[in-house]
Amino acid sequence: MPRYAEPMARLIEELKKLPGVGTKTAQRFAFHILRSTDEDASALAEAVHGLKASLRLCSICNNVTDIDPCVYCANSSRNQRLVCVVEEPTNIDSVERTRSFNGVYHVLHGTLSPLHGVGPEQLRAGTLLSRVERGEVDEVIMATSPTLEGEATANWLAGTLRAFPVRITRIATGVPAGSDIEYADEVTMTRALEGRHELRS
Repeated sequence: MPRYAEPMARLIEELKKLPGVGTKTAQRFAFHILRSTDEDASALAEAVHGLKASLRLCSICNNVTDIDPCVYCANSSRNQRLVCVVEEPTNIDSVERTRSFNGVYHVLHGTLSPLHGVGPEQLRAGTLLSRVERGEVDEVIMATSPTLEGEATANWLAGTLRAFPVRITRIATGVPAGSDIEYADEVTMTRALEGRHELRS
C-alpha cells in the first residue's frame, strides 16, 4: 500500500473497518472526502457524531431508535401482542416492505454462534422473555434467517418460550419467487413443501 500522509492513512484504516470495504474502496472514499467541500465533509462528520450521540436501543424491543420507546412499540394502532423476532435492526425493513405485518418487533442483535463465542447470554432476549412471562404477548413469530445459526437461535428461543402459554410460529421459507426449482437444494425444497398452502380458485 502506498505511503499516505498520516491523516489520509488514518481515515483509510478507519473506513476499512466498515463491512464490505476493502483497501481500494476505502482509498476511493477517502479521496472523495478529501475532494469534497468543507461543508460536505463537516456534514458527514456531524452525521456520524450525531448517529452515535442520538441513537440508542429501544427499552422494549432493542430496535435502534432516537426515541424510547421506538416508533413501532409506541404505535397504538399496531398489534402489541404479536411479536416478530429478528436478528438485526436492518431485518425490520424487510418485514415492513411486505406491508402485511401489523405487529411489533424484538431484535436479538445476533444469532447463536458457539464458534464466535456467541451464546444465549449474548443475545438480547431478556425483555421479550419478560413480556411473555407477564402475559403481554399472544404470538411470537421467529423470523431469523434460514441458516444454521438462525435455525439454532429460533429453536433455542422457542424452547425457552414453551414454558409459557404463548403461540410460537416460524416464518415459511422455500423456493424464491421467479426462480427455477431445478436449482433448489434439498433444504430449500423441504421448507417449500413444509410451508405449502391450499390453492383457492
